Amino acid sequence: MSAPTTARATTPAEDRSQVLGEFRDIRSRGRWRFRLALLGPAFVVAVAYVDPGNVATNVEAGARTGYMLVWVVVLANVMALLVQYLSAKLGLATGRNLPEQCRELAPRWLSRLLWAQAELVAMATDLAEFAGAAVGLSLLFGMPIPLAAVVTAVVSFAVLACQQRGCRAFELAIMALLLLVLAGFAYDLLTVGRQSPADAMAGLVPHLSGGTTALLAAAIIGATVMPHAVYLHSALTQHRVRTDRPGDRRLLLRYLRIDCTLGFTLAGAVNLGMLCLSAALFRHTESGDLDAITAAHDDLGRTVGGGAAMAFAVALLASGISSASVGTYAGQVVMRGFLRRRIPLFARRTLTMAPALLILCAGLPVTATLVLSQVVLAFGIPFALAPLVVITRRRDLMGPLANRPATTAAGALVCALVICLNAYLVVTMVQGS
Repeated sequence: MSAPTTARATTPAEDRSQVLGEFRDIRSRGRWRFRLALLGPAFVVAVAYVDPGNVATNVEAGARTGYMLVWVVVLANVMALLVQYLSAKLGLATGRNLPEQCRELAPRWLSRLLWAQAELVAMATDLAEFAGAAVGLSLLFGMPIPLAAVVTAVVSFAVLACQQRGCRAFELAIMALLLLVLAGFAYDLLTVGRQSPADAMAGLVPHLSGGTTALLAAAIIGATVMPHAVYLHSALTQHRVRTDRPGDRRLLLRYLRIDCTLGFTLAGAVNLGMLCLSAALFRHTESGDLDAITAAHDDLGRTVGGGAAMAFAVALLASGISSASVGTYAGQVVMRGFLRRRIPLFARRTLTMAPALLILCAGLPVTATLVLSQVVLAFGIPFALAPLVVITRRRDLMGPLANRPATTAAGALVCALVICLNAYLVVTMVQGS
């Protein structure tokens, strides 16, 4: 009987050869296949930017304020583009994701604090995703909300199973769902008509008029610049294509910019379309205490036709399923990065979806609950964004891909704007109580 063989440790030269071999293999596929192979992570993350929380906040904003908060949607998506670019660049430059860097660089107590708030934010995210998908199933099939939430969990696990076949299969599944969301809302926007371009342009002028608009503005930003998406993007790029040659890294960074620009421009267009659709639907309607999502679906069916109403429900369902899968993936990244621990997906999904199921079973207003969950996300943004800006400016970690002073200043400005808006919301809420 032959003696068992032991794995031989590879030398640095062999590791470098393997890394360069991976990059050469991708480049050898041809120009267009090479380009397409580098696209994908931003589209996965962009799903979080069109989840049911976005649907709720944008529809609610359009129903109650018309086009007044168009500027917030545009600003939030510009901020998101910068933030996600920094996160993706961190993974590319260091080979580590943001939670891993925080664990290594921050004191233990601070790392645990960041992990705890990230888990709370994950629960708020799950609430939005499950509630939205449950409402979509209910609108389509008349399914009870609690049962619809359980069905959403099962389907999200099926999408996550694509990860077992490689990251590309997972990315393609998520991209297909993202395109379905885009198609649904684009169809509704085109069939409804009744748009007011002049009012939409006037909405680009920054303006807040009290507690309700401040709450909706915070919810829009929280639904767009989502903390778990910031953590996830760095994980999607950290091992995607490996190379240590400066020229190759600059090429990868170029395609990373293209990926982010395409993915988040698409997500921004969907968000803007949601708000404009709602503003057109409720233009001559007193919003009152209506549930905006259900009312929008009913109004589409009544004024345009069943096809438009079905497209709205399908888009809402697709956004819930796709974002639930991405959210679960992000939760694993957070726990493994901050704590070096990993629990089974089923156990994690059960723990994080429990609060969502309890709230849905309690019969609380769905749209209002979704909006409040996005406000919670807005308060979690600085905890992810501040470490990201600080780390990506460090040349000892990022090498030649470290931020330029102008990029660091822009990132710090985004963080300051979010903090100021959160503070303004707290003041207006206290004064109004």
